Amino acid sequence: MQGQTNRTIREEGRARTLRNQPTDAERCLWQHLRNRQVHGCKFRRQHPYRDFILDFVCLEQKLAIEL
Repeated sequence: MQGQTNRTIREEGRARTLRNQPTDAERCLWQHLRNRQVHGCKFRRQHPYRDFILDFVCLEQKLAIEL
């Protein structure tokens, strides 16, 4: 998932804020996705992509999960 990220998203630190204040659903799902627990895939949280911040993304499999 390559692409140009909107500079305002990156500069504002919005992804960091979202990582530090997850919803209950995001917190629960992250417990299952972290540390390569799902088929050995590495997931990232709140990954900036173009004009969006994706909740969870696996770059190896080109998979994004939005809650």
